[in-house]
Order: sequence, then C-alpha cells, then structure tokens
Amino acid sequence: MRNNSSVTSLDLRETQIAIKSVKDYFQRDLANTLNLARVSAPLFIRPETGLNDNLTGEAAVNFDLRKYDINVEIVQSLAKWKRNALKEYNFNMYEGIYADMNAIRAEEVLDEIHSSYVDQWDWEKIINKSDRNEEYLKLIVKEIFSVFQRTEEYINQTYPYVLSKKLPDEIFFITSQELEDMYPDKTPKERERLIAKEKKAVFIEGIGEKLKSGKPHDDRSPDYDDWSLNGDIIFWNEVLQDAFEVSSMGIRVDEDTIVSQCEKTNNTDRLSLPYHQDVINCKLPYTVGGGIGQSRICMFFLEKKHIGEVQVGVWDEKNLESCKDKDIKLL
Repeated sequence: MRNNSSVTSLDLRETQIAIKSVKDYFQRDLANTLNLARVSAPLFIRPETGLNDNLTGEAAVNFDLRKYDINVEIVQSLAKWKRNALKEYNFNMYEGIYADMNAIRAEEVLDEIHSSYVDQWDWEKIINKSDRNEEYLKLIVKEIFSVFQRTEEYINQTYPYVLSKKLPDEIFFITSQELEDMYPDKTPKERERLIAKEKKAVFIEGIGEKLKSGKPHDDRSPDYDDWSLNGDIIFWNEVLQDAFEVSSMGIRVDEDTIVSQCEKTNNTDRLSLPYHQDVINCKLPYTVGGGIGQSRICMFFLEKKHIGEVQVGVWDEKNLESCKDKDIKLL
C-alpha cells in the first residue's frame, strides 16, 4: 500500500479526468441512496424572498439587472431555497432533490481549503415531523457516509497505484458538548483535529447552540438548521495532517425552533420574510438536508494539498507564492 504522506502522481490532465470521475460517481450514488432527483439551481435570487443563506453575517455579492429595477444576490448556499422548491415541485414524503450549486463568497479567507468560489451538492429531503430526532439524523449520516466509502473504493480501483484507502469502516458520532467535555482547554478547531485524527471519520452533532463554556462549537445561521439536530461530517486528511470538513447538514427548523433561534441571535427581523413566514405557518414540508463540498471531496480522494488543484480560482500573492514554494500546480 502506498504511503499516505506521499504526493499524488496524477498530473494536471489526469487530475481533470479524475475530478469528473469522482463527481459523476458520487452524485449518482448519493441520489440513489437518498432517493433524490437532480434539479436546476439558481445562481442568484431576490434578497426580499429571504431564501438566501445569511451564513454567519457575511454579506452576499449583489448587483442590479441592467435595464430593470431588480436587485439580486448571488446565492451563498441553497439551504432555504431547496425546502421551498420541494413544495413548489410537489415532491412527496421521503423524496428529495439535489442541485449542483455554485456560489461566490466574497468575504472568504483564502487558504489551502477555502476559496471565494463554492461548488457543492446541495440536497434536501422531505421527512415526517416524527423523524425530527437524533436517531433519524444518524441514519441519514450513515447513508451519506456509505456513499463516501463506495466512492473511495471506486476511485481507488481506477488509480490503484496512486491512491490509498483513507476512510474507516464506520463513522464516529459525538456531540459538540461531549467533545468540549473531552478537551475543555482546547479550541473547537483543535478538538476537531484531535477527534478526527483518532477516529478518521466523525460526525459532530449539535452546532450553533452555546455550550457549557458559553460559546458555540461554531456559528450557524439560525433559520435553517435545528441546532440540536445538525452537525458536520469531518474526515482526517493525511495529506494535510488536519481535520477536514466535507459536509454540513441537519434536520431543518420547525415552526418553533426558527423563532427561538432567531431570538437568540437577534435576527427576529427576518421572521417577517416570506420563507420564514411559510415555516412559521407550516406551509413548507419538514426536511433534512445539507451541502457536500465537491472540491473538498476531490481534494480528499485525489490526495491534493490545495483546493486550487481541483478547481480554477483566483488567488492572492501569499497563496501563489506558497504553492510555488511547495511545487503545487494550481488549475
């Protein structure tokens, strides 16, 4: 078996072909596993709908449509849009959708795993209100993890002398509070690194709510994920020697949690927007959903050191010089 610490020998052309192989296989398997239909995704939407993802306060890129008095925002994710789409497209119980989402996040800090361009599979599935529990959340996480495992097996068989096995047989579950209790003197990112290095694949549950320390494990927008029923899928990345988030997901807010969470973050002004009113008045289906980073997956499975090796981007001088010094060839 090849040493995981070595650099992949895929050249630029082979990498481009391998990227398509990973993406094609993963999305097909994800759709079959979760019963999802692929739909078209918006690149920009009207801000007054309340459908854009506010993330943790980052301003969306916006512009006016020429010749029309219409202001639009580039999407930051489709977390809210998908739930509305499931209603508009008349999907049924336990059916879902996924979209090839492309976004611009102008305030992103650029580094090895972050760029201003975001490409992810945004997926959403209708569930019963009785499914809004930890047991069902874990079931969905395990199903998604099985897609990762099969994708790894497929791409490693395609490049058997280049790539090696990285994922464990099972994903490990832990709450953010349990993780804080284990490492009370560590920062959240340090805790992620320690648990990911030990378990290789972990789902950290409950992100957004304040922990015993008085701080959340990480910030989350208050109006789509239920903070008690969400989490991140994190792998141990041997190439980067660090924790590596590949997905943020969760069971979505209901008519009560959207109000309580917006109150906690002083975002009650959002509650009058059409999307929020539809949730409050039970006009939207109960759902589970999330985003899975396409470039992150390709980085992980193809054992790349920089996200610019699997997506074309614009980089600052610091990143360009660092990649040059490390002989990293960016697309």
